[in-house]
Amino acid sequence: MRYLPEPPPRQGAPARSAILLINLGTPDAPTPQAVRRYLKQFLSDPRVIEIPRAIWLPILHAFVLNTRPAQSAKKYAAIWSANGSPLRVHTEAQTRLLGERLGSEVRVEFAMRYGTPGIPGTLARLKAEGCERVLLFPLYPQYAASTTGSALDHATEFLRRTRNVPEIRLIKEFHDHPAYIDALAGVVSEHWRRSGRPDKLLMSFHGLPQYTVARGDPYALQCRETARLLAGRLGLARSDWQTTFQSRFGRTAWVEPYTAASLSEYGRRGVRRVDIVCPGFVADCLETLEEIGIEGRKIFLEAGGSEFHLLPCLNESASWIDALAAIARQHLGGWLEADRPGPLEIPPQDPS
Repeated sequence: MRYLPEPPPRQGAPARSAILLINLGTPDAPTPQAVRRYLKQFLSDPRVIEIPRAIWLPILHAFVLNTRPAQSAKKYAAIWSANGSPLRVHTEAQTRLLGERLGSEVRVEFAMRYGTPGIPGTLARLKAEGCERVLLFPLYPQYAASTTGSALDHATEFLRRTRNVPEIRLIKEFHDHPAYIDALAGVVSEHWRRSGRPDKLLMSFHGLPQYTVARGDPYALQCRETARLLAGRLGLARSDWQTTFQSRFGRTAWVEPYTAASLSEYGRRGVRRVDIVCPGFVADCLETLEEIGIEGRKIFLEAGGSEFHLLPCLNESASWIDALAAIARQHLGGWLEADRPGPLEIPPQDPS
């Protein structure tokens, strides 16, 4: 194996610590070509699609990548902002705000598992800037092999090719962290303060195939624990809320109940108002703005519902930036202290 070139030695310069926020990623533009590049990388990941490569890759290239990009590009176009992809815009803002909150103590950057900027390239840049300690902070509150596990895989690609590897720590999940739950509760409470309370609150999480749970993935359990903690923090009765799962792909069974089916059922049953919060997403994106905000709204209203509210994700709320800083500091341990220069040590004089 050929190792990457090492940066020039930084003699006399203290090693620095860095935080690398990691999100899923986004196409570079809402066009079929850009979406195809993104989906090719995403759906080629064996952590995402666990079908044997010899079976899945021909299907992916012959069928999925010939039809899905154009369909998905229309959905991305519906939520694209003047500044670009909402997911990237929010992730960039969270990175900047966290850096301001932590000050010069630590370098804060972001990378995407799919698309740009990539994880290996960003780690290489941090190393060149003298960051010898890096805290990997995947922005997935609940652990899944297909998200956090995949992000670690990609970071390992850089480490395998690096001769002098930096020290690495990983935040595996934070689904029950009090600061995260408080930040979620703040978003919901503020919305209800302005708009009143719904008949039902749905907590919609991204779904996973049921076989991943059967094989030991803790994701679904952690989603339900997050929902339980949030409901308790809001003081809700059990009949006031429900946990659901969205974004089903393919024909295999996924974790239930499904968000779309639940919305349709509530509309048919005469539930007047439904609010939806998406605790598994820390930034608004295609899955929240389009899948829930557009498609979910249509399903509920056409089934007979009267009022539909999609609550914003954590995005740049002050309580979320506080939570990011609190979670990061816990995992940085003694690194920040190690970065601070100690008192100058004067060697003892030779008595002769």
